[in-house]
Amino acid sequence: MSTDFQSIPLIDISPLVEKWDDSNMTQNQGVMEVVRQLDKACREAGFFYVTGHGIPMSLVNEVRKLTHKFFSLPYEQKLKIKMTAATGYRGYQRVGENVTKGIPDMHEAIDCYRELKQGMYGALGDPLAGCNKWPVDPPSFEEVMEEYISLCTALSRKIMRGIALALGASLDELEVKRAGDPFWVLRIIGYPGVSSIDGQDLPNNDIGCGAHTDYGLLTLVNQDDDITALQVRNLSGEWISAVPIPGAFVCNIGDMLKILSNGIYESTLHRVVNCSPKYRVCVAYFYEPNFDAAIEPLDICTKRTGGTKNYEPAVYGKHLVSKVLTNFVT
Repeated sequence: MSTDFQSIPLIDISPLVEKWDDSNMTQNQGVMEVVRQLDKACREAGFFYVTGHGIPMSLVNEVRKLTHKFFSLPYEQKLKIKMTAATGYRGYQRVGENVTKGIPDMHEAIDCYRELKQGMYGALGDPLAGCNKWPVDPPSFEEVMEEYISLCTALSRKIMRGIALALGASLDELEVKRAGDPFWVLRIIGYPGVSSIDGQDLPNNDIGCGAHTDYGLLTLVNQDDDITALQVRNLSGEWISAVPIPGAFVCNIGDMLKILSNGIYESTLHRVVNCSPKYRVCVAYFYEPNFDAAIEPLDICTKRTGGTKNYEPAVYGKHLVSKVLTNFVT
């Protein structure tokens, strides 16, 4: 359950990253201190920063640099990878095309998903079936993003092993049937500065992305270092800023982990408000369960919360598709 936190905790996860596949990792004092900090952060805020993650900063910075380059292109060029239902909801969205709770968001984005083939999960995955729509300019965009996705997937698995231990479960409790073949989502997002959209025929709204929770297990946020825009809501309804920390990812837990933990951990509301005159980019990687996984509270978490399951089972892919269809307008 979220608390009245006033700041977002910072965790050096390097001991966990080093020992994540060691069968004796629970005997390592450094690993168990990371597990303790993850548990505290997930209980109190649902958000935390991580350092010592092992992803080269040269790549983290290059991802943001290429994102800035793409969004600086003429609108007509960005439209070459326009998102539609026919593309499996993959590709470019203009400012205001994504909606949160019925209100257009003041950002543009490229949405990418792990690729699905028609019929791969019966009718369940068909709305998202297709290949990602990568731009040809900047030239190295696809190559860099795919390397980044691979490393974020590996890092997320390591963090989720720490979270499994924090919940009192086995190391691989959140893998196999639940996330042994994890789906992923990548949103490459650009937020115009406060003066950048004046005079355009756009909705009257200063919220870059409205208040929401994330859908899956774990999110890794790679944001510009010089603009504070991400805000997280505490129990009292105050919006706490996730001030950028160079070299750190902002992490948060999603709806599926809330269900698995039977509410021990909460997926926390957050939003983006870019009050800067500067254009801001953010690349959010979402680590998700298996697409067809039926997610329900873990037995260990049910026991720890009184023996009653507080949430009905949810099929992850169904949950995701319903959110995608709700959030996209043409």
